[in-house]
Amino acid sequence: MYAIIKTGGKQIKVQPGDEIFIEKTLIEEGKKITFSEVIATDKEIGAPFVKGAKVEGTVLKQGKEKKLRVVRYHPKKNVNKVYGHRQPYTKVKIDKISTGAAAKPAAAKPAETNEA
Repeated sequence: MYAIIKTGGKQIKVQPGDEIFIEKTLIEEGKKITFSEVIATDKEIGAPFVKGAKVEGTVLKQGKEKKLRVVRYHPKKNVNKVYGHRQPYTKVKIDKISTGAAAKPAAAKPAETNEA
């Protein structure tokens, strides 16, 4: 089973057991996180979201990515500037995907009567 969730302005395909990196959230390590904006599952596509579906996970780590170097350079203008940036992230392990669809009871068959 898989689901496509929306978080941090991005759409991510997840399955139970996956470890994903998302935009930084203010949830402590070891705590549970719930994603309620489920765009699609393997059985259903939402408009815009699947009603009642949610994805639950556990926050494993808060951290920063490797340093990204940005260079600003204009030849013959004496402009040479180097900037650095480290994007913060939250590492999440996906525990469970629930669709929220209640099990439909089987339709009751009408009792057959033999009038003979």
